[in-house]
Amino acid sequence: MWRMSWSTFRERWTLFAGALLTVVFGVGLVQASIMVSLGAEDPAIPAGTSPREAERLRDAYEGAGSLLGMTAMLACFLAVFIVGSTFAFTVAQRRADLALLRTLGGSRPQVMTLLFGEAVLLGLLGSAGGILFGIPLMWIQAYLLTSTGILPGSFAPQWDNGVLIASVCAGVGMALTGSVAATVRAARVRPLEALREIGGAARVMTLGRWIWGVTMLALTALMVSGEGKADFLGAMLIAMGVSFAGAIGLSSLSPLVVPLAGHLLRPFTRFGPLAELAQANLRDGRRRAAATAAPMIVLTALVVGLMAMLGTQAKAGGADVKRRIVGEYVVTSTGADAARIASVPGVQAASTSTVADIVLTVSRTEDGRRQKKKVRSGIFAIDPAAYQATHTLKPVSGTFGELRGRAAMAGPGSAEDGIRTGTTAVAEIGGRKVRLKVVARMPATLENNADAFFVPRSLLPPDMLAKAESETTVKVAAGTNPADVANRLRDLRIGKVETVSAWADARVGRQMKENNSVMMVLMGLSAVYAIVAIVNAMVIAGTERRREFAVARLTGLSRRQVVQAALLEASGVTLIGVGLGLVVAFAALGGFLFGPSGTEILAVPWTLIVLIVLGAFGISSLTSVLTTRSATRPAPVTLAAARE
Repeated sequence: MWRMSWSTFRERWTLFAGALLTVVFGVGLVQASIMVSLGAEDPAIPAGTSPREAERLRDAYEGAGSLLGMTAMLACFLAVFIVGSTFAFTVAQRRADLALLRTLGGSRPQVMTLLFGEAVLLGLLGSAGGILFGIPLMWIQAYLLTSTGILPGSFAPQWDNGVLIASVCAGVGMALTGSVAATVRAARVRPLEALREIGGAARVMTLGRWIWGVTMLALTALMVSGEGKADFLGAMLIAMGVSFAGAIGLSSLSPLVVPLAGHLLRPFTRFGPLAELAQANLRDGRRRAAATAAPMIVLTALVVGLMAMLGTQAKAGGADVKRRIVGEYVVTSTGADAARIASVPGVQAASTSTVADIVLTVSRTEDGRRQKKKVRSGIFAIDPAAYQATHTLKPVSGTFGELRGRAAMAGPGSAEDGIRTGTTAVAEIGGRKVRLKVVARMPATLENNADAFFVPRSLLPPDMLAKAESETTVKVAAGTNPADVANRLRDLRIGKVETVSAWADARVGRQMKENNSVMMVLMGLSAVYAIVAIVNAMVIAGTERRREFAVARLTGLSRRQVVQAALLEASGVTLIGVGLGLVVAFAALGGFLFGPSGTEILAVPWTLIVLIVLGAFGISSLTSVLTTRSATRPAPVTLAAARE
């Protein structure tokens, strides 16, 4: 059987090309992610780097490691999913060959051994290609991380020969896992049913597909119904679950859902017989349409859903910041210039948050254990009284009045780090160590990278306060024109003067730019999977439809008309696949869309949606035209009598 597996793989290589490329990309992404992660494990901090900048670099390396871990997990998920759908389509196209093998005496275990042997060969060849492809891909990932500003330009990945073993295991594991369902189903089909294409051989919706698809859609509906009742962070997690569960459910039921959705295209049949033929072929070729639409559903649902979630979170954080500030302007300046703002005519209150370039070591409780944590960024020196005059956020334990002398307050960015009131902290300030007491703790907010700690301004040396970056929230006195106060502040040339709304929007913009960089790394390379799956399914289907195309030409259609009909059919499948993916993505946003702040914080990535739609139609149209032209090149009379 192993020799037969190799012979089949060699002779029918076109059926395995898409799955092979998928494994190559999967192994390459996993290997590259591991190599880059190894380089990010031990960050090289240049000598002379300030504590704040050093902490920023450490956070960047830690974030890059988490991002690459997500990339590897997503690569494995998509690889198994696409190998599974491709392998199932490949086995379906070979059902007559497998049935003939059974009628000649082959047993079910032998058929399973044959197919598993092909999967192992697929995994080994894909691993070999993935190991080679992973080397340039490693440098591409490193370039993406540095060019988007996630990591510094001096970063370099690290090579480890031990990863090669993991690459082979990953490749073989992807191939075997993806082929299990198709192999088991092929062994269960009776040989005569497969030869005559009746009974179980003709059934596209298997029991496994029904169970898996219905379960995932039921879970999706349950999560959508509970999304509006959860708090914002809970709704975010639920929305991500909706994107994954909904995509898996619809792709599992795609042989049923895609033809049903094809009925919605019936109005387009009025444009002529070619449109009517394309719509009929779409509904009749369920297996073919499902294999093409499934990767589009998954890609669209995940990319649009996750991008919308990240954008919505950023906008929600900006809206939360605006609600918490009582003031009209924010002035960005040095500490020395910030001291002049309170004396400007028309200013009722001015609260300055100065970046404290210090290191704070604090104890925290995590998983029931006490641990030490060093914080080098997100520490701000404030005046408690002035801060309360311009901000509405109140501590959940302790008071602002206690923030004096050798004290510290855990800010919103530390609210979920297990830091308790009364904990002792050690601050490294200008080469000296000062013991502080955590006297209060702020609640968590929706903003990413929120302030980690507050310390009293009296704790920092005057020269440090004068040179440090500062942001001052300005509250204009009642009866005073805010524009006049803004002009007076600008006349002093003390820094950048912005309205609270513009300042908060700029913070949202920076967060969304970071999100775009993350998504570019996380989803950009993974989108290749969907392209490979779409092209592979259409190529296999087009190759196996030669007799169908020949019969159509003998009935009076020209070669050009056959190509046009196939193009219309491919466009219909693309429209359905992308449309169903968008349905899942918007279902994930349902809890925000109908919430009290939905229209304010909802971030729909319209540009990304347009790019996905144009890209999907472009890829499917080009593949359809080239495949159909190749399949219709021979004279129709030479193919009409042939049996596939």
